[in-house]
Amino acid sequence: MENFRKKKMPNIKLRFNVLSVLVYVIGAVLLLQLFNLQIVNGSTYRETSNTRLTRESTLYAARGNILDRNGTAIASNQMTFTLELYKTKLENDILNETILRVINTLEENGDSYIDTFPIKIEPLEFDFSNEERKNTWLKKYELSEDVSAETAFNYFKDRYEIKKEDIKDIRKIIAVRYRITSEGYSSTKSLTISNNISRKSALIFDEQSGKYPGIDVVTSSKRYYPNGSLASHMLRIPKQNI
Repeated sequence: MENFRKKKMPNIKLRFNVLSVLVYVIGAVLLLQLFNLQIVNGSTYRETSNTRLTRESTLYAARGNILDRNGTAIASNQMTFTLELYKTKLENDILNETILRVINTLEENGDSYIDTFPIKIEPLEFDFSNEERKNTWLKKYELSEDVSAETAFNYFKDRYEIKKEDIKDIRKIIAVRYRITSEGYSSTKSLTISNNISRKSALIFDEQSGKYPGIDVVTSSKRYYPNGSLASHMLRIPKQNI
């Protein structure tokens, strides 16, 4: 019996030592990972967290329906969908591809997008959309007043590092990138891409959100008058007085 105990003691000590080493190794790995999360990549993860968690939205209560004596609505509400873009940590190429994918989806469903870029390419010819303001606009971006519309167009193509070859695709990407430059956006302040998009587009962006990083669909209601201007002096009361 005594010999059995003597043989068993080394095995217990060996197991204890192995377990101790494992605990130290796991602890060291956890400490390294914690250092990586908080010190090495702390600012990156913090910004990502703020993008996901800190967004302010204003929600307006829908106005009630107005019915005639037969119960037929003469003033009601319609659902509207607004497409917005928030800043995310995307590489430049991925951002450009995402923008092009968004615009193509809108156009496929008959929706338009906000476009303030002052250079036209239709019918495949470069031209300034507003000759009167051309010089002021060129000066703002430190371009010569005698520069051509095509040269100015290529300036923005290079500025946004757009690698597409199709002129129309390039123009779509520039339209959104130009507004980002002009109006700005952040992880908490969105840039409106399109107002009043179709329900079909809204469903696509919601259901396939992984294909459209940074894109958000905002649902709201709009006053609708089925009978047009009928009794408008009574129905169209300013919103702030209701």
